[in-house]
Amino acid sequence: MTSAALTSALPASRNRLGGLDGLRAIAVGLVLVYHLFPEVLPGGFLGVDIFFVISGFLITTLLISEHESTGKLALASFWRRRARRLLPALALVLLVCTSAAVFAGKELLVNIMAQLAGASLFVANWVYIALGTDYFAQDNAELFRNTWSLAIEEQFYVVLPLVLIFAMRMRSRATRVMFFTLLGLASALLMGTLALQGIPATRVYFGTDTHIFGLLLGVALACAIKTPSFSAPATEFGSVSNVLPSRHQLTTPQQIGLLLAGALSFGLVGWLAFTLREGSQESFLGGFQMATAAALVLVWAATRPGAWLGRVLDIAPLRWIGERSYGIYLWHWPLLLIVAAFAEQSGADTWWLVPSVTLALTLAFAALSFRFIEQPVRRIGLGRSIKRLLKPIQMRGRELAVGWATILVIILTVPTTGYAITIAPSQEGAAEVVSRGEATLESQNTGIITKPKDDETAATGETDSLMPKGLGQDWANKPLFNPNLAPIEGWEIFAVGDSVMLASAPELAEAFPEIWIDAAVSRGMSAGVEITSELSARGELRQVLVVGLGTNGPVDDTDLNELLRIADGRRIVLVNAYADRWWVPEVNQQLADFAAAHRGVVLADWATAIPQVPDGLAGDDIHPNPIGGIAYAEAVQTALTELQSRKEQPKQASPAKPAKPSKSNS
Repeated sequence: MTSAALTSALPASRNRLGGLDGLRAIAVGLVLVYHLFPEVLPGGFLGVDIFFVISGFLITTLLISEHESTGKLALASFWRRRARRLLPALALVLLVCTSAAVFAGKELLVNIMAQLAGASLFVANWVYIALGTDYFAQDNAELFRNTWSLAIEEQFYVVLPLVLIFAMRMRSRATRVMFFTLLGLASALLMGTLALQGIPATRVYFGTDTHIFGLLLGVALACAIKTPSFSAPATEFGSVSNVLPSRHQLTTPQQIGLLLAGALSFGLVGWLAFTLREGSQESFLGGFQMATAAALVLVWAATRPGAWLGRVLDIAPLRWIGERSYGIYLWHWPLLLIVAAFAEQSGADTWWLVPSVTLALTLAFAALSFRFIEQPVRRIGLGRSIKRLLKPIQMRGRELAVGWATILVIILTVPTTGYAITIAPSQEGAAEVVSRGEATLESQNTGIITKPKDDETAATGETDSLMPKGLGQDWANKPLFNPNLAPIEGWEIFAVGDSVMLASAPELAEAFPEIWIDAAVSRGMSAGVEITSELSARGELRQVLVVGLGTNGPVDDTDLNELLRIADGRRIVLVNAYADRWWVPEVNQQLADFAAAHRGVVLADWATAIPQVPDGLAGDDIHPNPIGGIAYAEAVQTALTELQSRKEQPKQASPAKPAKPSKSNS
């Protein structure tokens, strides 16, 4: 008997793991809102962790049922089913979105070969760790960044059946539960430990070892619940596979208890989604773990046979979204970047247009993929589906139209994807200017600030070799320090910023001797506020703050207000952003308004300064080269002079020259 036959043979109210499609819908909804309207739901990234719990629980439930029914696990069959489930939709997204990116803008194709390889081989999370990608930042908007979670799940699916075979030999169910629980807790503890050690958020968030605990604890939950066996092996997850016969009827008090447990868990997830700051210490030191615990309770409460909570979650709209959640998750992120790029080209980039169009296209493409690609492949298999495409004469009617449409998509997108790989822009220029800044920060830690030069520059004494050729000497030899201005001295300044400030670090260090710079790739405002808070708590915060954190995504007013509170009367320079990103104009206006509304706060207008500098940016048109770094330092210098000249600035006692901040801050 197949799972479909088993479904029809059992009463409708007793043949499902209720509520899982609804929970999937809620999980993908959290992620959608987080990416489309980040200011509305800053912690919506937790939807991925709900997915992890659901996947670990459901796949293990099906494997245990198969083992109890047949006495073994058919590994080849399991992995073949996973390939049927994942590969067709993934291949379609990779081909279509890479092809569309060719016309949307070359910047979307940076590292495209590595991205395609990582997504196809299900190692995308480690690829993005190697590339230094930050899921919470958007300055390097990789087209397929969202496939990191798919990679972790697939790595888990490769290993899980092997580990489960070992676990099934354990004497008791309690031992199996304890085994997987300890593995999950070890992963959760590792996430917190690495975060405390200052390991980059990229590594902590994307790492399989640090972010697999939701899947493992889902396995433990499945092992803890007695699952009646089937007379047939389980198939794919989805609506027809959520099969679980019931032997017992829940009492009314039990039903109410499950509803209360579900309501409390939903409340916890909602509170975290609205309040948790992306990439923050609190997210790694309890946020993800609490969300996972809430998801475990939700899965347990919803899937109890006959549970009212499961029936509520199984309402038609949630079921529809949940069944297509895989496609929705795959499509939404690359479509968001592509739609945003086209909107910028057309000059029609309004706050509602990009997310609205992205949402409509995502639902449409996911529905089409589910109906005409995913379901047929799951029904007849990948091999037979390919054979039918190669022999379209065997198809009739609508099936023939779908077949020809699929062939046309392949004909158009495969060569276009190959072309995209050949024209993908290099990020070497940006990497070089960022490495200059990293060298400056490393020198800063030793107390010796130097402006890096290559061997040729050192030998000839000429301008740094990264300086663009053919520029007039007015820019190439322009002094960093204007003696007619009276800027604040470098030892008074603490500068915190992203990769744009990092690339400008050599020029900032030369313009402001003894300045302390803490800049990093893919850093957002929230992370900068946290760093500033830690310095303040240790009494190491200097009297003037230079904050350059507008490049990587929208800025929350709460972070700006918190920065002002931490500053506690210190003077603040906010450096605005320059990048071809949809949020930059909004961020720049926000920073300007904030500076205008608060005493002791000024704006360094980098966005106006850099377009006036010929060839002042690296190839990505975001990061300044040495000449651009001069413009960055001058923008800061001008802002500091304005700050010092303001009559209304708050009075401050002359500060003592501070000691160098602890090395752990850099």
